[in-house]
Amino acid sequence: MSTDRTWEPAIGEAELARLTRDMDEAHRATLPVMRESARELADQIRVTGQAELARRRFLLGAGGVAAALTLAACSSSKDVKDPAPSSPAGTMPGSASASASGRYTGDLQVVALATALENQAVGAYQATLDAAKAGKLGTVPPAVATFVTTAMAQHADHAKAWNAVLTGAGLPAITDVPLSNQPETLAALGKAASVGDVAKLALDLEDQAAQTYLFATYNVTSPAGIATAASIAPVEAMHAAILNYVLGQYPVPDDFLPTDKAASPTLLTV
Repeated sequence: MSTDRTWEPAIGEAELARLTRDMDEAHRATLPVMRESARELADQIRVTGQAELARRRFLLGAGGVAAALTLAACSSSKDVKDPAPSSPAGTMPGSASASASGRYTGDLQVVALATALENQAVGAYQATLDAAKAGKLGTVPPAVATFVTTAMAQHADHAKAWNAVLTGAGLPAITDVPLSNQPETLAALGKAASVGDVAKLALDLEDQAAQTYLFATYNVTSPAGIATAASIAPVEAMHAAILNYVLGQYPVPDDFLPTDKAASPTLLTV
């Protein structure tokens, strides 16, 4: 990690302040769409779960009739073999069995991953503010502090929207960071000695979040889930772009955002 405690952003404070305002305006513009999409996603998952539960009850009822008929047949003929036990039905996202076990499956696994990533970012930015307040990062330009505070609040909004989907599906909200890479992230934050060090770590987290949302848009099955991810991804990309400017790394535009840094659901520890 850097030992330069006099680190300064590669762009002026006025420019950083302007970019932060633009970022906040974009975030506020997406909030209505994000919240509505999240509500629709919760409704879709709830309806899917109810439909699956009804289907299982029907099958159980039909199975009971079949069992009675089989028993009657067995009582009249010793040559009839017992029927092979039927295989259990698969667990659908938001179904009663998924809720009872506390497992995040299907699209809900992506929702859980997104929530954990948002919580991870909130924690990283909060740790930055705490370290700055304790004087561990040297001089922190006011515009940088404003950016950190603004980005942290936006990640908290995103986490709240995703958690509403989880609780709407009858699953526990995720309020911590159940990711296997969290200890590594915390260790890196603890070693940061300047604002520049923290900015590099934050950029890694923002790149990961933006690319994970892009990956989600063509890997989840729910239209509302796709819409929710698509409404959040541009804001995360703006976070990353501003951090690139701050670090003096001009963000060369790509025709397509890559997904090589996207987080895998295997990172989840719940």
